[in-house]
Amino acid sequence: MDQTTIIELDNVSKRYRVGSATVTALQGVALRVTAGEFVVVLGPSGCGKTTLLNTIGALDTPSEGTVWVAGQDISQASRSELFTFRRRSVSFIFQSFNLFPGLTALENVQFGVEVSGRRTAAPAREVLDKVGLGERAEHFPHELSGGEQQRVAVARALGTGNPVLLADEPTGELDFTTGVRILELLEEQAGDGKAVLVVTHNREIARIADRVVQLSGGRVVSDGPPPDGKADVSQLHW
Repeated sequence: MDQTTIIELDNVSKRYRVGSATVTALQGVALRVTAGEFVVVLGPSGCGKTTLLNTIGALDTPSEGTVWVAGQDISQASRSELFTFRRRSVSFIFQSFNLFPGLTALENVQFGVEVSGRRTAAPAREVLDKVGLGERAEHFPHELSGGEQQRVAVARALGTGNPVLLADEPTGELDFTTGVRILELLEEQAGDGKAVLVVTHNREIARIADRVVQLSGGRVVSDGPPPDGKADVSQLHW
C-alpha cells in the first residue's frame, strides 16, 4: 500500500450463518481509496453496503481477504490493536446515531473528541456550531429530533481529526437544506486530506463524489467517476 492509499481491500468476502443457511454479504470485493478522496458506495438495501463499511471500520472481520486501513492490516489485528485502531484511525457516522442517552449533545461530541486522543481534534462546541446545533448543545438525545440527533453524530465524527471518515446514510433524517450543509462539511474533510467513504441508496448524493462504487449482491459491479461528471453540492436536489 503506497503512502497516499488510506483504504485497501483485496478479495474480501464476508459470510454469515443464519440458522442452517449461509448468507454471503460481500464477495470478492476489491477497493482502494486514497487520501483526499470522497467516495460514495451506492446500492439498494441488502447489497452489502453497511457490511462493507463495518469491515473497513473494524466492527466486523472478513471471512476471506485482507483489509488495510491507515497503514494497518486490520484483518490480522488482535482485539486490543483493533480497539486502538478504531479510536485513532476511523470516525463513524452511524445510521442509528449511537449517541449516549445520558450525555448532552455537547458531551456526546466531546466524548468522541477525547477518545480519539488527537491534538488536531476540533473543539466540540465548534463542530456543533458547524452543523447548526450550537443552541442545542446542552440538550439530551431524547430532547432532540431525529435530524438533530443525526447532526450530533456528524459533529462527533468531524471533531476527531481521524484520517478515515465512514458515513452510513448521513443525510437520511435531514431536510434538503441541512443535508446539503452536511455534505459540504464531508467534502471539506476530504479537502483536508481525509479519506471519506459514504454509503447510500441516494443516487443524487453520488453526483458529488470523486468516485462512485456500485454494489450489487455483495459484489462491486462498477467503480469510477460519476457518469455525468462531478457536480457541485449546489446542483443537488432530492
